[in-house]
Amino acid sequence: MNELPQPHQALIQFAGALAVALKARDAYTRFHSDRVMQLSLDLAVAMGLSGDELTLLETASALHDIGKLGIPDEVLLKAERLAEEEFAIMRAHSERGAQIVQALHMEGTDVVAKAILHHHECFDGTGYPHGLKGEEIPLMSRIITIADNYDAMATRRVYHEPRAHLEIMDVMLSETGHKHDPALFEVFVRQIDTSPHKVG
Repeated sequence: MNELPQPHQALIQFAGALAVALKARDAYTRFHSDRVMQLSLDLAVAMGLSGDELTLLETASALHDIGKLGIPDEVLLKAERLAEEEFAIMRAHSERGAQIVQALHMEGTDVVAKAILHHHECFDGTGYPHGLKGEEIPLMSRIITIADNYDAMATRRVYHEPRAHLEIMDVMLSETGHKHDPALFEVFVRQIDTSPHKVG
């Protein structure tokens, strides 16, 4: 007799398929998303999240950049810094990603789509797409923002070399209160020091 499906199992399976599609389009973004997922889960566990919250966060963080599937190659794969008009196109990926996930119409997609939509909001209200501030920003989005920022600085891109852990933490500390939730960052500081996902 087949086991009954776990809650959100169909969503997890679709998320895996979408991740494969993203890897085929842009390998960097796929592997970045994998690392952001691990960092997000580490932080969430340290905060005491469990059960469905972790499952939905795992899906949202793995798919946080899935909207890049809708970004033209000449922008997504450009081997240098983006011009202002190109950056405006790239910024649309959070809204596109939310639309992709919302279109699945499965249990949990509302939560996941909202987390993806707002992962570029800033704690002081200067982010995008809606300029949300403080706890107006969904908790999952605030977690993903920290993980996303850490990994982005830790990895080599055509326009910057990877940074060491201490340098990354100095930059993130300077951005806390502006970009990051101070309470979450305080947990991240304690947690990342013993994490297997900490860079050298």
